[in-house]
Amino acid sequence: MLAKRIIPCLDIKDGRTVKGTNFVNLRDAGDPVALASLYAEQGADELVFLDITATNEKRKTLSALVEKVAHTINIPFTVGGGISSMEDVRILLDCGADKVSINTAAFNSPELINKLAGEFGSQCIVVAIDAKRQVDGEWYVYSNGGRKPTEFTCLDWAKEVVSRGAGEILLTSMDHDGTKAGFALEITTLISNSVGVPIIASGGGGKPEHFYDVLNGCADAALAASVFHFGEIRIPALKTYLNNKHIPVRIK
Repeated sequence: MLAKRIIPCLDIKDGRTVKGTNFVNLRDAGDPVALASLYAEQGADELVFLDITATNEKRKTLSALVEKVAHTINIPFTVGGGISSMEDVRILLDCGADKVSINTAAFNSPELINKLAGEFGSQCIVVAIDAKRQVDGEWYVYSNGGRKPTEFTCLDWAKEVVSRGAGEILLTSMDHDGTKAGFALEITTLISNSVGVPIIASGGGGKPEHFYDVLNGCADAALAASVFHFGEIRIPALKTYLNNKHIPVRIK
C-alpha cells in the first residue's frame, strides 16, 4: 500500500503566509520560506504553495518567492494561484515547482487541462476544487478563490477534470476550512471512489483523529495549514500517531 501523505499548505497573500476560516478573516501566519524549511525538516511529504489572491487581482503567481521556497526544501512542491497558460506553468517549473495546481482557469477553460497534461504530463497537473454544500444537499464547485458559485457539482467536475488529464485533485471543503472540526468525509469518499487519481483532502483538520478519519479509506493525502503554522500539531507526532493506528506513512 502506498504511504499516505501529510501536506502543509502555505496560503500566500502579499508575500506572507496567511490563514482564515471559511476562506475569510485572514491572519498572518509567518514567513513562507521559514515555514517551508521547518516543514521539510519535520518530515512533511510535500508542500503546497497557493497564491490565494492572484486570480482576483488578475496577476501572476509570485515566481521569485516560489523560487526562494523551492531552494529551501527537498520535498515535492506544488504551486497554485493565477495560473492560466502553458507559459505560466513553464515559468513555475523553472522556478523549482514539481507540480502546479489550477482552479479557476481550469473551470473557465477546461481544455487547458488537456493542453497542460499533454505538454507536461498528468503527474504534474493538480486540479483544485473548492466545494461548498448547498441547501439541496449537493456539493457544488466555487471558483475565483471561493468567491464565485457555479452550477457544477463537485462529482461531475471531478470526473471531467480527470477525463481531461488531471493527475491529482486537491479537494477543499469551504464549509470545513479553518474550523478544525474534521474533514468533509462524505464528499471526499464519494470523489475518491469515483475517480482513478489521488485525492488530497483539505479543510477542517484540527486534531490527529481527524487525519486518521480522512486517511483511513477516504483520501490519499491530507492537507492542513493553521494547525501546523501555529504549532497545534507537529508533523512528527502526527505521523507517529498515524503509524500506531496502522495508517502507512513515511517516518523520517
